[in-house]
Amino acid sequence: MNRVTVFGASYSVYVRIVRLVLEEIGIPYQLVEIDIFAKEAVPSDYADRHPFGRIPAFEHEGFRLFETDAIAGYIVEQFGGDALLPADARHRARMRQIMRILDNYAYPQLVWGVYVEEMERDRRPGTEELARAAKCLKVLGDLASDDYMVGARLSLADLWALPMLVYLDLAPTGRTLLQDAPKLSAWLARMRLRPAAAATRFPAEQKTI
Repeated sequence: MNRVTVFGASYSVYVRIVRLVLEEIGIPYQLVEIDIFAKEAVPSDYADRHPFGRIPAFEHEGFRLFETDAIAGYIVEQFGGDALLPADARHRARMRQIMRILDNYAYPQLVWGVYVEEMERDRRPGTEELARAAKCLKVLGDLASDDYMVGARLSLADLWALPMLVYLDLAPTGRTLLQDAPKLSAWLARMRLRPAAAATRFPAEQKTI
């Protein structure tokens, strides 16, 4: 039997991405909770799994990986998750483009710039932060297809976007921003109905149900 272990915190956007990929393909796995912000609780040997001390880390039958993109790619190839990859070159390129926009712009602005500021630091995001977040949503909305992020079926781009937009929606200011992005709001509502989304909910998300 394949033994898959994910190391990281259930509150983490990138841990959730890995879990979503596993859930969508139907691969059983164990989640070992590691809170990197609680330094005293991090296992002393965790640096052997991730030398930069971040999450997630991953292991499959002795094979270890870190970096979410590498982990997700391995899962897709190893466990037959080709359905999460668009069939044609243009759609695959668009998927990668959206994933990198999410990593490089949306994650810092939507999660840290809005959710963390408002919900954890109790500070309303400033005008510049809100403008950057709104720009991220506009770009994503312009690039996204009507049904999914890319084309008419689920892809890795959707699994990258879901955790980030969930966090945005959990902040009152973020929810207001999403109301001005109806395509993304409708997409988020549909994605939240998927069993994989329910199985990987953030602790903060659980409190709103």
